[in-house]
Amino acid sequence: MIIARSPMRISLGGGGTDLPSYYREHTGFVIAAAINKYVYITVNEAFRPKIILKYSRLEDVDTVDQVEHPIIREALKLTGVTWPYLEIVSISDIPAGTGLGSSGSFTTALLRALHTLRKNFISPEGLAEQACHIEMDILKEPVGKQDQFISSVGGITCFTFLPNDRVEVDPLVIPAEALANLEDNLLLFFTGYTRSASEILKDQDTKSQQKDGGMIEHLHFVKELGLESKAALQKGNLNRFAELMHIHWEHKKKRSGAMTNHRIDELYQLARDNGAIGGKLIGAGGGGFLMFYTEDKTHLRSSMRQAGLREVRMRFDFEGTAVLAHS
Repeated sequence: MIIARSPMRISLGGGGTDLPSYYREHTGFVIAAAINKYVYITVNEAFRPKIILKYSRLEDVDTVDQVEHPIIREALKLTGVTWPYLEIVSISDIPAGTGLGSSGSFTTALLRALHTLRKNFISPEGLAEQACHIEMDILKEPVGKQDQFISSVGGITCFTFLPNDRVEVDPLVIPAEALANLEDNLLLFFTGYTRSASEILKDQDTKSQQKDGGMIEHLHFVKELGLESKAALQKGNLNRFAELMHIHWEHKKKRSGAMTNHRIDELYQLARDNGAIGGKLIGAGGGGFLMFYTEDKTHLRSSMRQAGLREVRMRFDFEGTAVLAHS
């Protein structure tokens, strides 16, 4: 049995500039942090000459071409794992559609497990590139590259997405005390809404391809905020980072009418009234997790709990995609 896991992520700046429709013209920049919420993949030998898949559904098929799950099908083809007597199981700490990059985590964990089965070595960057190839090139999903890269490499990392499709990977060096405070003072609350990011990202992607002036200007601004956030974090200025996060959220809401709703706006304002210096909705928008930075955790937790929100405690993950067991 092989057990692999990939961390999910939170975006700390520059989100949305990692789509090819933007970075191939203007270069993208994102800061992301891997967190200790994971997607797990197990690969085991089945007792029957079948390919058995267990995720939110159950598949029991004879050949790879019959596999309905698109990412699993293409990952099996890419790694050359085409034989029967195969069982693949997926388990996740957090459900899909909550803005924490679970699809990229799923793809990188699956590829790592399959490469381990084939006894292939692959670097974290190579793993991320293969995951991007499956999701973006083969399946034509309107997604960016940050999820696959941060789940592969882990840590708190800056990514520069170059017009030639190369990705520069730079771990962000934050003063030790500031890093501890950042980890302690970032709080995640589930809004109760799950959603598919595809429609919001598709709208952004289409407008960027059409060189829509408003969208391009918006993404330029987001990239500048990301670079300012990097400088603030390097200096250990967490209050400035939190202020930039608030500016980012206020600006991000203008990108699409599907970005937020009345309930999310109410919850955001409640948090701001009860100790949150800055915050935003994680992911493409429309639901998932609200993330806040606060120096009054007790007060903020109490107000969010009274509003009916569930907190998910998290720490940073510095390991990235890993094989936990191989027997």
